Amino acid sequence: MNSFIKLSIISLAVLTAASCKKLDQVPTNDFTDLNFYTTTVNVNNALNNIYSGMYNSGLYFYDDGMSDNAYAAGGSNYGGVDLVGAGAYTTSLPVFINDWSFFYSGIKACNLFLAGVDINKTIDGPTLNRMKAEVRFIRAFHHFNLMKWWGSAPLLSQDISEDASKVVPRTSHDSLLNFITNELEAVAAILPSKDQYAAADNGRITSGAALALEARVLLYEGNRMSDVVTICEKLMNDPATYGQYSLVPDYTSLFSDSKTNHSNPESMLSLQYVSGAAGRTWSEDWDFIPLSTGGRVSGLAPTQELVNDYIMANGKPITDPTSGYNESNPYVNRDPRLTATIVYDQYQWLNANGTTQTIYIKPGTDPVRPPLNEYSPGNQTVSATGYYWRKYYDPIALPNQVSGLNLHLIRWAEVLLDEAEAKNSLGQMDATTWNKTIMLLRQRAGFSDPNALNYPGNTDMTNIIMRERRTELAMEGLRTEDIRRWKVSEIVLNGYAHGAKFGDPTVDNGYIRVQKRTFDPSKNYLWPVPLNETEKDPNLGQNPHY
Repeated sequence: MNSFIKLSIISLAVLTAASCKKLDQVPTNDFTDLNFYTTTVNVNNALNNIYSGMYNSGLYFYDDGMSDNAYAAGGSNYGGVDLVGAGAYTTSLPVFINDWSFFYSGIKACNLFLAGVDINKTIDGPTLNRMKAEVRFIRAFHHFNLMKWWGSAPLLSQDISEDASKVVPRTSHDSLLNFITNELEAVAAILPSKDQYAAADNGRITSGAALALEARVLLYEGNRMSDVVTICEKLMNDPATYGQYSLVPDYTSLFSDSKTNHSNPESMLSLQYVSGAAGRTWSEDWDFIPLSTGGRVSGLAPTQELVNDYIMANGKPITDPTSGYNESNPYVNRDPRLTATIVYDQYQWLNANGTTQTIYIKPGTDPVRPPLNEYSPGNQTVSATGYYWRKYYDPIALPNQVSGLNLHLIRWAEVLLDEAEAKNSLGQMDATTWNKTIMLLRQRAGFSDPNALNYPGNTDMTNIIMRERRTELAMEGLRTEDIRRWKVSEIVLNGYAHGAKFGDPTVDNGYIRVQKRTFDPSKNYLWPVPLNETEKDPNLGQNPHY
């Protein structure tokens, strides 16, 4: 592995020692691997470090740049994700190297904690068991991400030496899957529900989060849908055991209102951030929002393909000739989540001070010259697609869009979507299931037309659910995984990713050609094992056709 670096807060062995001391004597004036966990503060610091290494904002946002949801301009922000989306990469692409190292660094930190923490005698047994369950969850999460991208990878349930890491083989997909699901089942029985945690523990991993992650893992397998239904219905029907969850009434506030974002009944697991210069923050939004609203460049831009999947207010897709869609006025009477997520031409942007500004993106329309947000071919500062992001905009961000908003890894909406998809795949979708899943999501989004809210029958249910999942969860790091598990990547990632209708009217009906995508289903459903890893450990082998 490329990650045999111990936690920064753990002191390594003392480099020098007095010659009169025995070599196996534990120093009393420094922490070593033998005594580090004896103090409560060290245990808490180590656990916090493991939480902070569970995921990060770059992984969270730039996943969409590898999908049909977004275009990552130049890939400079996260290791070449634009090349993954285009299907034009080698085994040395930084995103592969970085992600492999990130997940195994996290696994190592978890294994060190689990191997050493039992020497602590100052923390009571139940609390220590809960802490170990939190770490086991995070270790399972890291292994899931490895399995998701590479299909198979070394399973490390305990720390190994650097020498051992040079000969370790990859563990089969099925063995990884069994380890992950068994761990999540086990920790779900140990962890408190969210309602059992004290307010000071908000953000800790819960029993509900463990089951929700297991549902996601099994949903991605495609052939375990009955198990997905069982897990989702545990969560939906037994709040006394797993916690009381529900949808936040206002979709936008879940992402942009600091109070709601940090404490709400919908988030099941979030990356925790704290506003202020001394807190843990993220700043990717600096490269997502229009320049006139405080943006810097457009590093990740929504595609026309994503915009097209937001249905009309009457519940019909824009491709339905009876939907009322007007290509000349395309953003009216649409799913309200479109406006909550994406900035389009003539968008009415609400500023932090309560004022509103119009975002002019169509070339030549901004009355203020020179324009800041207008699409301009070849201009790498403005959006290459003619769209920007609104979702996760922080109205109280520090300069340069330094934000303390939490990033939601798992939320209740996903459980409802999992239930709907699994039931539909089993032929069990009906009005009852619709009403407690898709209808609730649309009601919360702001739909009021009965044609959008009432059960439509199963005529086009698979596409309805896929579209609903895409628009509900856009910009939350799940789209690439979805199109891979649905095996539609070769459809949606072959051909051009497009932008708004600001291009040559004789080419693709005027929709901007942003990037040519190519997806080879014989190999691209799995990432290549990074070249630097196979050079160190030939036993890793390589995925087919790389």
